Amino acid sequence: MTDLSREDIARRAREMWEIAGRPEGRDEEFWFKAEEQVLGERETREKLQADPTTTKNSL
Repeated sequence: MTDLSREDIARRAREMWEIAGRPEGRDEEFWFKAEEQVLGERETREKLQADPTTTKNSL
């Protein structure tokens, strides 16, 4: 598993928070959703780099 960058997660969480209208008291919710998304994107990128014949639809 790839280490996740706190900056990447924080950036994504802030984007999601702003899109949601900047609701108060939901910091952890946005953090965990962002962490999941960033991890998923990295795993997908690693799979594609390991086997370029893999298509996004086959992941």
